[in-house]
Amino acid sequence: MSTFKLSASALAIAAVSATAAAARDNVQVAGSSTVLPYASIVAELFGENTDFPTPVVESGGSSAGLARFCEGVGENTIDVANASRGIREKEIVACAENGVTDIIEVRIGYDGIVFASQLNGPAYDAFTPADIYQALASELPVGGAMVANPNTTWADVNGDLPAEEIIAFIPGTKHGTREVFEEKVLLQGCEDTGAWDAILEINGGDEDAAEEACMNVADDGRSVDIDGDYTETLARIDANPNGIGVFGLAFYENNTDKLKVATMNGVMPTTESIAAGDYPVSRPLYFYIKKAHIGVIPGLKEYAQFFMVDEIAGPSGPLAAYGLVADPELAATQAKIANEETLN
Repeated sequence: MSTFKLSASALAIAAVSATAAAARDNVQVAGSSTVLPYASIVAELFGENTDFPTPVVESGGSSAGLARFCEGVGENTIDVANASRGIREKEIVACAENGVTDIIEVRIGYDGIVFASQLNGPAYDAFTPADIYQALASELPVGGAMVANPNTTWADVNGDLPAEEIIAFIPGTKHGTREVFEEKVLLQGCEDTGAWDAILEINGGDEDAAEEACMNVADDGRSVDIDGDYTETLARIDANPNGIGVFGLAFYENNTDKLKVATMNGVMPTTESIAAGDYPVSRPLYFYIKKAHIGVIPGLKEYAQFFMVDEIAGPSGPLAAYGLVADPELAATQAKIANEETLN
């Protein structure tokens, strides 16, 4: 990244010198594996272009990162949590119980959730949420009752798909990607097929139970949770030529020599289709800052500001080149960081 040239506005932030007296002199970040590559790019540039040490960036998943973030305040706790979903109310409560009461939410941009398979494997090139739901659901409503999902091949679900055994590698429950997958693919597919209405009729109108049923995936090998990052999913695809995997758009775009991607509802996932709102399975990406650490941990606010300058997070910056869809409200986010605005 050393060849990247910063503009005057970015250098204005970078020019701030590190303070000497501090219990810990580097910013510590953990969380989402989706946000990890973006944060790593920024950390490297920040270390190269400022007097602050390069921040330490770790993965672990959105939930794990936020759990660490909420452990408390002090040099033995992390400063920033990366997340591929918004922080949940129960996590805000957990933070508050441990003294983390002022949290700054930073939306860095958008990413797409894509379905990709082995480059030379079967032609899984077009899906709908209904296809994925009918393939992976543990049970389906049939004749006024819930029955075990009878579909074993993709052709059982959709005659236009290959007659290959269903096997999908999906993000584990600790990943922010899982939440988007459940809500925008499984739940949407459940509604699109009419299963939602049928399940409501079966269970007497209990919407919470219907939602749970729609998002309950089979545990018979058709659906396999991946608790690691996308490299683990890629390894599974390498070992299973007929499998499909759920990836972030940026990861896919950096592995097009190994993977081919499917459309969703006829739309190809690209930064352009996500920015236009046409691709149906996309989500915002975030990081969260512990305000109590600003002014205590050298470079924390400067790192956040550096991350979000136009030249870094904008449509022509290095994060966009890696696959991030720039946030059209970037200026508002920059002002939020400058003013240290916290969640209500």
